[in-house]
Amino acid sequence: MASHEPTDTPDRPLPLPNDIGYIPGEDSTTRWRNFFSLLTGRMTDEGKEHYRRDRDIRHEEADCKRCEKHRDYLLSYILLKAHAKSAPFRPSTPKKSIWLTRAPLLHTGPIIRFMRDNINKLGADLNAENIYCQRCPERTSGGFDPRFGIRICANEMRNQGHVEDTLAHEMVHAWDHLRFKVDWESSLRHAACAEIRASSLSGECRFMREFVTRGQWKLTQQHQECVRRRAVLSVRGRPFCKDDVEAVKAVNEVWESCFSDTRPFDEIYR
Repeated sequence: MASHEPTDTPDRPLPLPNDIGYIPGEDSTTRWRNFFSLLTGRMTDEGKEHYRRDRDIRHEEADCKRCEKHRDYLLSYILLKAHAKSAPFRPSTPKKSIWLTRAPLLHTGPIIRFMRDNINKLGADLNAENIYCQRCPERTSGGFDPRFGIRICANEMRNQGHVEDTLAHEMVHAWDHLRFKVDWESSLRHAACAEIRASSLSGECRFMREFVTRGQWKLTQQHQECVRRRAVLSVRGRPFCKDDVEAVKAVNEVWESCFSDTRPFDEIYR
C-alpha cells in the first residue's frame, strides 16, 4: 500500500487516508491519532462513522454487560416483590408470538412495572429471556419485533435512565401489538400511530430529557414537538417509507387520535 505521509514537508500535519480523518488500526498510537483528529474537527462524517463502528466493536462486551446490569436492576424489583408475596412465578402463555424476558428492570422504574403488568393482563410476559442487549450497527436505541421481543442497543445506551426510556418505548409497542391489530410491515399510518404513542408515553420527551440530553426546549408545546419530531424520524426509517414528505404526512394524518390516546395510562405519565 502506498504511503500517504509526505516526505518533503515534515512540519505540516500528516494527511490521513482518503481524507476522511480516520486511520484503521488497533494500536494505541493509531487510536490517539484518530481521537485527536476527531477532537480537532479534521474527521469527516464518514470518518466518524468508521471511528464509532470500531469503538463499538472494541467495547461490545463491556457495553452489553453494562446494559444487562441496568436492565436486570430495573427488573429485579418485580421478582423481589413477587417472591416477598410467596407467589410462584409462571410466565403467561404467549399470545401472538410474544415473548419478553431478561430478569430485573423495575427497581426504580414504575413505568416499566406498570407496562409489564398491563402486558401480563393481555396474556404475555416481558422478562430476561426476550429483552436482549446487543451491539447495533445502525444508530438507534432499540427495537421491537413481535417474533422475538425487545432489543436494546447496548452501544447507544448512555446510562440506566436511557435504558429505562428505551425499554418503556418498546414496551408501549408490545402493548399495542397485543391490544390492536398493528400492521408493522406495510402500513405507514400504523407505524406513525405506534411511534407517536411510544414517544409520548415512554417519558423520552419529558422536559429535562429534551433540555439536558438533546439541547431542545421550549416554554410551550415542547412535549408535542418532541413527539412529532421523533415520530417522523422513526417512520422515515421504515424500509417502506419513501421520503421525509411521506413520513410527515403519515404522522399528520393520525396525530390527533393517536396523541390523545394514552392507553393503558389514564394520562401522560411524565
